[in-house]
Amino acid sequence: MALTIEQLNVWYGPVQVLHDISFSVYDGEVLCVIGPNGSGKSTLIKTIAGIIDQKSGTLSMNGRKLSEFSRNDVAKKIGYVPQDFQYLTSSTVLEAVILGRRPHVQWALTPHDLEKVDIAMDMLNITPMAEKMLTKLSGGERQRVFIARAIAQEPEYYLFDEPTSALDIRHQIDVFTMIRTITKSGRGSVFVAVHDLNFAYHYADRVVLLNKGKIVAMGTADEVMTKENIISVYGVPMQFISTESGQYVVPDWKKAEDG
Repeated sequence: MALTIEQLNVWYGPVQVLHDISFSVYDGEVLCVIGPNGSGKSTLIKTIAGIIDQKSGTLSMNGRKLSEFSRNDVAKKIGYVPQDFQYLTSSTVLEAVILGRRPHVQWALTPHDLEKVDIAMDMLNITPMAEKMLTKLSGGERQRVFIARAIAQEPEYYLFDEPTSALDIRHQIDVFTMIRTITKSGRGSVFVAVHDLNFAYHYADRVVLLNKGKIVAMGTADEVMTKENIISVYGVPMQFISTESGQYVVPDWKKAEDG
């Protein structure tokens, strides 16, 4: 099974922001998309999620075009978590997570639905705040709520747009550990935009490197995140450090300051 993007082109008015993007998200994998700000990561994820219309290209799921699915069927199969939520409803944490079951509910919530909600909230450690209002939460807490909502949705494919941008390091690690749990347990596949390159190194099965709306490289982290590729795309000196726990990339502050 695969979520496949073929020859995708997206425009904002007269400006083309994605150019002939083609790749697939395969069953049970974590595919990370990386690239500098403005490279098209969020646009790509929003287009797959159906929020932005493509100019041309094909989006298909398991060999069938997404346009052939009903909106409810797409919602059952694709879960989307944006980078931020500009509009918050006056609902509690529990109510927000329950909305993840909406595509599956015909008449009323069943014990099965409520069990899925409980599991998702436990995974994100948000059960103690179940009765809190969304408007009273911090940005990081809200992000965990909406990740839990996507998990309760039980899609085949998860689209995460920089899901840890508002989280502290402890919760960043928790979220990426949870992402690996999703794929390893057979609960779905994950396409995730990441800002921190080291998360791509340590959690991705494959990596897509975007720059100026085009795919620069795609493959394993070692194949894609070479010194030449990263320095060329990000435009700053980098240090590549090997340790017992793996490879890390950090800016070379001294060289950057020296110009």
